[in-house]
Amino acid sequence: MKYVLVTGGVVSGLGKGVTASSIGVLLKACGLRVTSIKIDPYLNTDAGTMSPFEHGEVFVLDDGGEVDLDLGNYERFLNIKLTRDNNITTGKIYQKVIDRERRGDYLGKTVQVVPHITDAIQEWIESVAVIPVDGKDGPADVCVIELGGTIGDIESMPFIEALGQFSYRVGAGNFCLIHVSLVPVLNVVGEPKTKPTQHSVRGLRGLGLTPNILACRSTMALDENIKAKLSQFCHVPVENIIDVHDVSNIWHIPLLLKDQKAHEAILKVLNLPSGAQEPVLEEWSSRAELCDELREPVRIAMVGKYTEHSDSYLSVVKALLHASVRCRKKLVVDWVPACDLENVTKKENLEAHRAAWKKLKGANGVLVPGGFGDRGVQGKILAAKYAREKRVPYLGICLGMQIAVIEFARSVLGLQDANSTEFDPNTRNPCVIFMPEGSKTHMGGTMRLGSRRTYFQSLESVSAKLYGNQKYIDERHRHRYEVNPDMVAQLESRGLSFPGKDETGQRMEIVELPGHPYFVGVQFHPEFKSRPGKPSPLFLGFVAASCRELEVVPQHCGGQEKVSPTYHINGHLPSKVFANGKASNGGLYGVYKICNGVHL
Repeated sequence: MKYVLVTGGVVSGLGKGVTASSIGVLLKACGLRVTSIKIDPYLNTDAGTMSPFEHGEVFVLDDGGEVDLDLGNYERFLNIKLTRDNNITTGKIYQKVIDRERRGDYLGKTVQVVPHITDAIQEWIESVAVIPVDGKDGPADVCVIELGGTIGDIESMPFIEALGQFSYRVGAGNFCLIHVSLVPVLNVVGEPKTKPTQHSVRGLRGLGLTPNILACRSTMALDENIKAKLSQFCHVPVENIIDVHDVSNIWHIPLLLKDQKAHEAILKVLNLPSGAQEPVLEEWSSRAELCDELREPVRIAMVGKYTEHSDSYLSVVKALLHASVRCRKKLVVDWVPACDLENVTKKENLEAHRAAWKKLKGANGVLVPGGFGDRGVQGKILAAKYAREKRVPYLGICLGMQIAVIEFARSVLGLQDANSTEFDPNTRNPCVIFMPEGSKTHMGGTMRLGSRRTYFQSLESVSAKLYGNQKYIDERHRHRYEVNPDMVAQLESRGLSFPGKDETGQRMEIVELPGHPYFVGVQFHPEFKSRPGKPSPLFLGFVAASCRELEVVPQHCGGQEKVSPTYHINGHLPSKVFANGKASNGGLYGVYKICNGVHL
């Protein structure tokens, strides 16, 4: 097993995760099998109880692991499926060591950071590195490890010591250290300054780790003089200094690394044959170029609680990007703070209220993502109502689905106090309830988490057709409230449809509004499985509908013969999907079918 460690210096937020993911892409393109590990030095056991304002979104894996958002980058870039153990935290390590001490594994010993904590870190890395993540048998060839935080942070010291020991134990030819550091360009001077990186490398070497490669983050490309200076003061060969300057989209990063022959430098350090296979990144190149060339916008109003911090919805934004690029449209996300839509804000801050409604009314589609707590809920309900009544495409995820059900109950069923017991425990019309198996005393790891199966009740629903007429799908979940099954019949009697349910038939997974151009809510999180080359079907349908490329047409398509039910979008795929039905008078959708010869 070969190991590539990615560390960061000077400041946080340099893009270590994207850099580590891009390195994985490059090595994978060289014919190597790649896995990834993210080390987070915080004391939390996992990211599940952390606020999005603190740490961005919580990414959910198939096995139910609530992990750092960088694991989402790894999965998207490398098209792999990681496990909860691929995210190491200080909390997990200390918990493991303390459990061992309580069992008596260290009987007679004084349990210390060195060697017990550092040994546990190394054991964890070695055991996780051999777990297959690409669907093939046997371990990967290379494990890319990202150390979170910045060199010099107190909480990361045990990991630095452990990784220093680890590099010595596995041997120089099996360990490559890539240090991502900032080379700032001061506006007053107008030239890149190398001193911050010099100090960062000096600090890293003082802790027992010597970088083999420098990945220099900067706003502009670095010239050879700057690289020569860094090489001289950081003791790194000039050919191993990689310029990672700002680019128009992150899909350019693997190409940037390839153009500077970063793969050759890594393979040389790892004693791997450099001429075995030249990396082929044609798909990445075409996708990056296409993204840059897109001009016609599709505007999506993201109505949420954490809109001040875009990383709170990182996977949702990425899924929208994957779908919009497939539809050949330039994604524009209009961030709408849900609370600004409410009447309370109208009284307190009229300007913010008007601005929020202007964004909502100017959008081609409305998306209400997941969230917790009652702040902004009324605003989300108003957004769902607007989308339903004005026939604007709507996608509700997790809480966004529950919001759609509450709004329908209030506006269509006339149940003005309809609510979720999360927001009003005493409501007389609980549309959304706490799941029976949930814990009300412990928050961490107690939700319905991970990959769960959804069974389609009818293959004639919009969502079923978007998923290619499968009988069931597996998507990732993260929730502790659900639609009240006792109210489903009442909701369905007024036109709401629940075409997707769990294996018991009692838990609602998908809600649709037949006759609407696109009104879909899902209890799961489809964004977590969206990939650049394979967008989530529901996001693809949502963006297509927002572009007016998802249409309902009369049953007889000009007398032409119809082919088997499929779903196609743009380019290599037809850009419009046709369905049988009566959208104009609110009739039910029929089976989605593509008419022969129609490829728009």
